[in-house]
This record gives sequence, structure tokens and C-alpha cells, in this order.
Amino acid sequence: MRKAVGIDFGTTNSALAVADQSGSSRLATFQSEEESALTTFRSILYFSAEERGADRRPLIMAGPDAIRKYLEADGKGRLMQSMKSHLSSRSFTHTTIFGRSYTLDDLITIILRKLREAAEKDLGEFGRKVVIGRPVHFVGARDLDDDDFALNRLKLAAEKAGFEEVRFEFEPVAAAYQYEQNLDHDELVLIGDFGGGTSDFSLVRLGPTARREQDKRGNILSNDGVGIAGDALDGEIVMAVVAPRLGLGSHYRSMGKLLPMPSWLYQKLSCWHHVSFLKDHQTTSLLTQIRPQSLEQEKIDALLHIIWNDLGYKLYRSTERAKVELSNNGMSLFFFKDSPVEIREKVRRIEFETWIQPAISRIENCVERLLERCHVKPGDVDSVFLTGGSAFVPAVRRIFKRKFGADRLRGGEELTTVARGLALRALAE
Repeated sequence: MRKAVGIDFGTTNSALAVADQSGSSRLATFQSEEESALTTFRSILYFSAEERGADRRPLIMAGPDAIRKYLEADGKGRLMQSMKSHLSSRSFTHTTIFGRSYTLDDLITIILRKLREAAEKDLGEFGRKVVIGRPVHFVGARDLDDDDFALNRLKLAAEKAGFEEVRFEFEPVAAAYQYEQNLDHDELVLIGDFGGGTSDFSLVRLGPTARREQDKRGNILSNDGVGIAGDALDGEIVMAVVAPRLGLGSHYRSMGKLLPMPSWLYQKLSCWHHVSFLKDHQTTSLLTQIRPQSLEQEKIDALLHIIWNDLGYKLYRSTERAKVELSNNGMSLFFFKDSPVEIREKVRRIEFETWIQPAISRIENCVERLLERCHVKPGDVDSVFLTGGSAFVPAVRRIFKRKFGADRLRGGEELTTVARGLALRALAE
């Protein structure tokens, strides 16, 4: 029986699903760092500083294996996350890790290959044809040329990972395929997919009538997206809660002048795809020079500790935990500890929503732009299907409750809907 493969390669998590001729789809499962089976594969790489192959290449792990080794290694290796956010960046030509040079497509190839190998252990061989999800606009893309540049990079990585025929589908359109599975009537649906790096939207006609159409593309009214999502919301917590404890806003003396700590250091710290690049000679040398002249040396020591020990993922986990708690409660205790650094601070949801308001406005403007382009009023939309982790953030959900009404909001399988939909899309090829 022919198997159709869909991959949701995400900024934070990835998922792989296989569909068969019966129209059913099955998700691959992976062992997590807690040894439990998960349907998502963390989009993360770890380069071990200790274990090398016969050719002296570093041992490279991805997904749950990478996290497990990272947590055991006490900062001796190199961790990289949120690499999808670099795809549209022409300035990212390569990076050097333990003396070896890697292009961005090299790094993403490793993740996709490890994902495929782990999935085949669970699901068996499924061939070399795949449909991969893509955002409407990639993070940092300024125009369609940048989007095409990012897409070509992702295609190259998939081919190097062993896929011989690679097709792409917009992530919210893929989510629509999955949502439509249980739809027994016609609807005009707004699909919202909130990933780690982008928020993407599609306005689609779904249901029995649409399923009978030979060319289903005519049912997609339009797509739009914005490079704002979960990572950006995390970044606001880092800037407001963490960065001041690591020197943001403090000063140091230089040539008789009192200068503020460079803000770009903390902007990079707040972007998960940039954190690992702080561990370079130029940055650490700068901080080592500043430290003796700092008026708050202990804060610079704390920043250096996080950089030298490659604690980006541990910091991410503390930040993500606080964000999730703020989705369910009015207050969260942000807690990060890696001796001697300890950050413990109460964060109120009202404060968090103030910090993220510019991001929320950009998401809302994107939705309004899509409706206006399609000449569709909010009252014309029958359902709003929201998927992805940030769909749970109350400030995000309020956008759609205000415009469309809470009774029209739908959800479910927020982290795996796109992968299932991509497999169904692959089945239709």
C-alpha cells in the first residue's frame, strides 16, 4: 500500500506523519528526555565536544538525543536551536563548530535525516517522497525573493537528507486538510497556525462541496503570515525579566566615560536562533574586557556563565514554562538556576501582555489584511481553527474572540495537526 509522508519542520518542534490509501494518518513517535513517547521531535542539534568519530568529526545528535546529551554534558558541547528562523538570512553562509564549517542547509539536513531515521524505526520504510510544510513568509523575509531563497535552502536540505521528491505546502493549508476530515457541511474557515517563528493564516472553503472539486486550489481564497510567534513572545520575557539580571541597563567605564552595556548582546540572548552564536571569540572577548570596568560585575559574570556554558536551552525551558503558566494563571514564578546564577521573579499576566502588545498588534493586522484582501467580513467566516502552541496564549486568542466570537473558535492536536494535514496533502499528489 502506498504511503504518503508529510513533515512539519518547525522552529521549535517537528513532526512526521504517514497517510495510506484509506485516508487515515499516523504520527511517528519519539522517545523524549523523560523516556516517554512523544509525537514531536525537537528541532535542535547538539555537537559533543568529547566524543568524536574516527575522522575526528564531532558526534552530532538531534531531537531528544540532543537534549539528553546536552543536559548531561554541563556546557562542554554546542547546542543549536530555532535554525528554521535563519533560512531567509543571506548573511548566514556558514558557522564553525569545533573547527569544522557547516552551512545552514548542512545543519537542517542533519535534523531532517535524524527525524526520518527515527520515524522509520517506528513506522517502517515509507519511501523518499515527501510534502514539507512552509510558512507563508519566512522569519526575516523582506520580499518574495527572500521567501524563495529560504525555500530553496530547505529543499536542498531535504534532498541531502535522502528525500528524492520534495514538495511544499503552506502550513495553514495543511492544517485545513486535517480539519476538514470530520467536516460534514460546507464552511468558510480561517486557519491560524502559530509556530515558534511565524504566525500564518489561510482563508479556505472546506466541506463536502470543496472535496468534490477537481482543483482544490480554487477553494483557497488567500494566505498571509507574519514573522512573529512563540519565540518572539519568549523573547519579551527574556528582555524584561532575565536581561536586567545579566547586565542590561548597567554601565561600565571606558576611556574616562560611563557607557551602557551594548543592547545587541541582550537582543541576541532573547532570540533562540542567535543564543548559540554568542559563544564566539569576539563576544566573549568583548565581555571579558568590559567585566573589570563594569559597575555591576556580578551581572556580567552571570551573563558570561550562561554564554560559556551554552545555557540557551535551559534558559528557554524556564522561559517557556513561565509562558505556559501565564496562559493558565494570572501570575507565574519565573525560575532559572545554574549555580552560581539564580533568577527568581514573579511575572504577572498583565505585565506579560503589555510586553507582547506590539507583537499581538502585528498578528491582528495580518488577519485584518487577509480579510480585506479577500473582501470577507468577520461575520462571513463560519469557523476559526487555531493550531500551534501559541494558540493557547490568552492575548492571542482574544484577537479571534473579539473579531469572530468565542463560539466560532476551534482547535485540537495543536502540535501535530499540520503534520497530519501534510501527509493527507501528499496522498492527494
